[in-house]
Amino acid sequence: MEIERKFLVETLPNNLDDYPHSLLEQAYLCTAPVVRVRRDGNSFYMTYKGGGMMVREEYNLPLNEAAYLHLKEKADGLVISKTRYRIPLDNGLTAELDCFRGDLDGLVMVEVEFPDEESANAFCAPSWFGQDVTLDPRYHNSNMSRGIRP
Repeated sequence: MEIERKFLVETLPNNLDDYPHSLLEQAYLCTAPVVRVRRDGNSFYMTYKGGGMMVREEYNLPLNEAAYLHLKEKADGLVISKTRYRIPLDNGLTAELDCFRGDLDGLVMVEVEFPDEESANAFCAPSWFGQDVTLDPRYHNSNMSRGIRP
């Protein structure tokens, strides 16, 4: 189960490159339900995501590089590329700050995953977080891959 909130970013945190980060590339084989393949550095995954906005099913399966490249060729729409920074927050949470590249260059969003809905609903975002877009489907990567621009 994935429980996550998404926000636009008003101001980037200082010393961004001091945080762990990696280049992500992801391609969508299907958007309803979501089936995507992702490269995160030297790791490769296929992910299934069920319906929903803040709470939805999510399953990850490991892939090897050859399988990832083969499936990426079969993807519909844009291949999304972004740099993801992992920034520690209070209460053991992590902000995953995504700076998009390519067709979505200039878009900056941050996601936070939670252990339960109560924690997600009680979350007070740091001052550098902007508008909460959790419930706006335009900000789902799967929709952006189809050319839906927020």
